[in-house]
Amino acid sequence: MEPKQFSTEWAGRTLTIEVGRMAFQADAACTVRYGDTVVLATVVMSKEERPGMNFFPLMVDYEEKYSAAGKIKGSRFIKQEGRPSDQAVLAGRMIDRTLRPLFDERIRTDIQVIVSVLSFDEENDPDIVSIIAACTVLHMSHIPWNGPVAGVRMGYVDNAWIINPTYSQRATSTSDLVVCGAPDRLLMVEASANQIADTDMMYGVEAGLASLAPVMDLIGQVRDAVGSEKMDPLTGKETANQTAVREQVESLAKPFISSRVEELFFGAPLDRKIDRAVARGYLTDQLKTFLTGEGVEDAHLSFGTSLVYHEIENVISQQILKNGRRVDGRAIEEIRPLSCAVGLLPRTHGSGLFARGETQVLSTVTLAGPGAAQIIDTMEVDEKKRYMHHYSFPPFSVGETRPLRGPGRREVGHGALAEKALEPVLPNAETFPYVIRVTSDTMGSNGSSSMGSVCGSTISLLDAGVPLTAPVAGVAVGLASTPDMKEWKVFTDLQDLEDGQGGMDFKVAGTREGVTAIQLDTKTTGLNMEIVREAFRQASRARAQILDVIAKTIAEPRAELSPYAPRIESMRINPDKIRDVIGPGGKQINEIIAKTGVEIDIEDDGVVTITSKEAKGMKEAMDWVKLLTAEVEVGKTYHGTVMRLMDFGAFVEVLPKQEGLVHISEMAPYRVNLVKDIVKEGDKVYVKVTEVDQMGRTNLSMKQAEGNVYPEPPKQIDRKPDNDRPARRQNTDRPTSSRGPRPPQRH
Repeated sequence: MEPKQFSTEWAGRTLTIEVGRMAFQADAACTVRYGDTVVLATVVMSKEERPGMNFFPLMVDYEEKYSAAGKIKGSRFIKQEGRPSDQAVLAGRMIDRTLRPLFDERIRTDIQVIVSVLSFDEENDPDIVSIIAACTVLHMSHIPWNGPVAGVRMGYVDNAWIINPTYSQRATSTSDLVVCGAPDRLLMVEASANQIADTDMMYGVEAGLASLAPVMDLIGQVRDAVGSEKMDPLTGKETANQTAVREQVESLAKPFISSRVEELFFGAPLDRKIDRAVARGYLTDQLKTFLTGEGVEDAHLSFGTSLVYHEIENVISQQILKNGRRVDGRAIEEIRPLSCAVGLLPRTHGSGLFARGETQVLSTVTLAGPGAAQIIDTMEVDEKKRYMHHYSFPPFSVGETRPLRGPGRREVGHGALAEKALEPVLPNAETFPYVIRVTSDTMGSNGSSSMGSVCGSTISLLDAGVPLTAPVAGVAVGLASTPDMKEWKVFTDLQDLEDGQGGMDFKVAGTREGVTAIQLDTKTTGLNMEIVREAFRQASRARAQILDVIAKTIAEPRAELSPYAPRIESMRINPDKIRDVIGPGGKQINEIIAKTGVEIDIEDDGVVTITSKEAKGMKEAMDWVKLLTAEVEVGKTYHGTVMRLMDFGAFVEVLPKQEGLVHISEMAPYRVNLVKDIVKEGDKVYVKVTEVDQMGRTNLSMKQAEGNVYPEPPKQIDRKPDNDRPARRQNTDRPTSSRGPRPPQRH
């Protein structure tokens, strides 16, 4: 295939899609360029199904390459890219959440989308370009996918939304909003904001969708030119006999399940997740017995039982949609019981336990000095991070067993969501110089533990005495809908069985003033703006209720930090003095740290921050640094050390590496003949600064300073009185001699 390019102008820059140049072995491949940011997207669908697969196996990988930004990074020994950064994981999740709803969930063959950043111009974020590239390769491929869609980033600058802001514009933006979908349908939202009003956020979403029209047209042009015919998701995957058996089992199982769900799940409210699990297990056993009685072979029973969970979700969704009934008896906009507790853990710097129904999150706060800041070193940024939120989801939180491993993509995503929800209300480093780490451990999960970690973070930070500008709470809003989306109903605080096909998980966090974070996932082919507006309304109402409960538990930050938290003191020194504090090879600063037990951080502008758990060590270190960096003051007396002697005076060190001259005339309150008569090298003497001249030389005086001890002054030679002295010889008494005549003068 000859390379083909397709271009359009979008937000003042050229967007170009090229096919036919790279990755010919993939089912589909393209590069997308925006500015000088270039990404490669590929998609491959495996030829065979994986045996025993009972879910849709989609893999989406996003690769950052340091070479794209002209960087060589890594340790001294390993320079190759390794584990993806958190930023890469989050970008991959955004792509996945955009693509996944548009696949047929019956697909059981592996599909892998890989997006690699080839060039990064430090102005256009590759995540948006990657979303467009992934949507393009799927739309042009033979793989069944209900596209096209695309993505856009919106910035909020000077109370106006702008499309695809550059990095410099994002630095002044009060919101970072990523919207994915099409002009008439919304699929995915990821946003952070500085307490922006709901109405403004909704307008940003709507404006973002409208801006996608030229991109959609461009992707359509690519498919028209080089696209492949879409295959049926089940074509060639099963024999005629297998199809017949599957259809027979479905025709028997689905009516049987539906007829019993209402009795089992709505006869009496099932408040607890375990009660619903027991009912589901009972229904599964009944179905097995029924299918066996209908002549279904044992080999096909597993397919029948795999339908149970989805059919239960469908019936529960229809009950919400048609009758406004929820499985636990709640009203449509009712939140489960809420509870908060703080100060549970004695040695942590702050702790909080938040519960919403059976979702329970324990959050703890750790405070540290500036040196504990996380260094972010990725393809895109090199910076330090002073607030971190880490989320964990142990298996016991859902009553399961599995090996404990490091955080997965889900944990990284949930942690980042709660992190950006709190960032806008955190104090700045000048007000509160601590590095803050919050850990949120899920003690129990039954619906939106990520929003539980937002609430847990808030109460634990307040318990730690962190001066938040406002408390933050979050809640998830769900959806019940028909496949054509003509009928729908939004409900508040979804839980386990309410998150089925035709639903959504719309998470909104914020303060009473406005939104700080949003995350939307959907299991539909797209939401209209009417649904979005209703979701915002319910989320705002629920958020206010949760904030009321938080305020009853802890309304303000504690006045004092934990006694186990370190204390921080800061001072500003002359930047030219930084080298005096550090010393050659760090010798001086390491000595201070070793002898006082503190941590010292020095910024290039001369701000010195000292962190210590003990007041004594703090004072010693502060005094030490002050001594090393002090400037001599005229008129002040110092206790210095004589460093060397000269004929005309002595040089005295009054401050570390700062010497001045005591002139011989200023050494004692009497005449001094020899400097060594008064001082010797190494002596400690009191000196007063009399002058710092224009050349920076310091003049000192010992005789003007109090506290010095002087040797006895030398004895004066006795002289005879004038009348005892012999008479002065007169000129006439001088001998004379004749020099001869004076020579004549020359003219």
